[in-house]
Amino acid sequence: MGEQQYVKFPQEVIDEYAALGIDIAALFSAGHLGTRMGVQIVEASADRVVGTMPVEGNTQPYGLLHGGASAVLAETLGSVGSMLHGGSTKIAVGVDLNCTHHRGARSGLVTGVATPVHRGRSTATYEIVISDEEGRRVCTARLTCLLRDAPAAQG
Repeated sequence: MGEQQYVKFPQEVIDEYAALGIDIAALFSAGHLGTRMGVQIVEASADRVVGTMPVEGNTQPYGLLHGGASAVLAETLGSVGSMLHGGSTKIAVGVDLNCTHHRGARSGLVTGVATPVHRGRSTATYEIVISDEEGRRVCTARLTCLLRDAPAAQG
């Protein structure tokens, strides 16, 4: 789907992970599904992750936003929140995703907001609400991630 770009993170998140030697933008960069679909992170913390995705290019045959595209946006945002909750010593791996599709979207951007439902030592669960440009709820999703130890750095 055209030229691939980096998923965009707020500068303070980039700086925080850079101080730990992690290039967070590269971690979510070209070649990853969210990037191919135009997902952009506009706010990111363990308390709240906000991202957008264009409807155009992410539709099903009837011209509506594909339910799988909503699932990609939801899992991306919930995974980022889980990753930020777990910190640099953990990786977040999605183990359960549930999406309820409420209405269609035909154009513009959809915006997802992920907020924590549970943040523990080994799992994190986020609710993700996806809305259209008029603020109408398109999809409600819930993602649970397993927080695993990050692999040791190769050196």
